[in-house]
Amino acid sequence: MLQSPRNDADAVKRARRFSVAPMMDWTDRHCRYLHRLLTREALLFTEMVTSAAIVHGDAQRHLRFDPVEQPVALQLGGSDPAELAKATRLAHDAGYAEINLNVGCPSDRVQSGRFGACLMAEPDLVAECVRAMRDATDRPVTVKCRIGIDDQDTEQSLDRFADAMVTAGVDALYVHARKAWLKGLSPKENRTIPPLDYDRVHRLRARLTPLPVMLNGGLETLEAAQVEMAHVDGVMLGRAAYHTPMLLAEVDRRFFGATAEPVTLESIMHAMADYADREAGQGTRLNNIARHMLGLANGLPGARQFRQILSVDACRPGADSAVMFRALEAVNRPRLAEAG
Repeated sequence: MLQSPRNDADAVKRARRFSVAPMMDWTDRHCRYLHRLLTREALLFTEMVTSAAIVHGDAQRHLRFDPVEQPVALQLGGSDPAELAKATRLAHDAGYAEINLNVGCPSDRVQSGRFGACLMAEPDLVAECVRAMRDATDRPVTVKCRIGIDDQDTEQSLDRFADAMVTAGVDALYVHARKAWLKGLSPKENRTIPPLDYDRVHRLRARLTPLPVMLNGGLETLEAAQVEMAHVDGVMLGRAAYHTPMLLAEVDRRFFGATAEPVTLESIMHAMADYADREAGQGTRLNNIARHMLGLANGLPGARQFRQILSVDACRPGADSAVMFRALEAVNRPRLAEAG
């Protein structure tokens, strides 16, 4: 059984050396439970949740997490300082280790709500939001942003934005090293088309030291992430960590100096089966858990059948944790055959 790690400020600061990015529809509590089995040290993030949904909706549902996920940060979306302060107080009471404000998402839906990347054009408003959030909690309040939007000069505009955050008392910045083009590119295109500019993030970090600056965007391997650690205070991986989750099993050794042997696929599958059994008692369908596990066997013989079992059989009526053991057998069978 996992033990809940500490979530004090020093532990959170250390955990920022490596974090798993907040991703809509992906980094829910089931995904985070899986990721915590793989890495005991990394900082995990929720999906972005709007402050309005927490303040005016079902706060308990939106803020629910398992204590073993700690340290875990809640990412908020919004631009109303008073509403963000209320949401932050609720997040504080729920036990989140860090509260993060999204100033990087480029989707039309987010823009229409006046939050996300469009707020990079309004640094004074974002600073007001950060101050209101800081007044509502003693936990770290951080911001995740882009290096700029549309036709902004990324030197001047990013410095002005960052300076406003520092003045507001932000505890750390996570910077996606691409511009967000709010006009003409889809959210998917915004993840790949605007060119990466790691050097701009490096310069920002050097200028803002000792404020922690973490780099996000385009990092696909742990080797690439380690290279960047020479220039920034931490790295954040998103889709690479989600689609190939077993790479997280190497994070504690590479980034935190852990000496314990990395967990194995077999131990992960058994632990997730136990988790699925517990969740079934609360009405959780197996496919809501299994969908986050499809990439666990990537690169192994039998991986295709592993994915098929988890994606198809987990959706059948009455599906239970036995599906996970059948998926594991699909990988173990060819491995045992090779050994024999």
